Amino acid sequence: MGKEFVIKEKVRIYDTDLQGIVHYSGYYRFFTDALEQFALEKIGDGFPIIDKKAMFVVVESNARYHKSAVLGDLLNVRITPELLSDKAIKFNFAIDRNGDEICDGFITQVLIDKKRWKAVQIPKLLKDKLG
Repeated sequence: MGKEFVIKEKVRIYDTDLQGIVHYSGYYRFFTDALEQFALEKIGDGFPIIDKKAMFVVVESNARYHKSAVLGDLLNVRITPELLSDKAIKFNFAIDRNGDEICDGFITQVLIDKKRWKAVQIPKLLKDKLG
């Protein structure tokens, strides 16, 4: 569906363990930071809350680790949105260091009605912004 969006992330001390290697949870910070920047630039302020009635919630996430990143590394974090249905978006991620693949994964989000906590259709305007 959508075009690839890339941010740069520097591995910080709080991303690592005592050996200076990125802890597995650190990659989810990179995913989340990339998604936040993507949303600000492509969707608009407020994501994952769409309006007073609807918001996106995470229903699935995954990360596969290929190599270790270490303190001080400068990483490229790529995000590519994929519309799974009229109600769900999958954000695919790939992280590399100078072209060397470190980690890949995804976060799947569903748009829900906040009062009923039921999935609702993603507005066309939002779908258009993702493409």
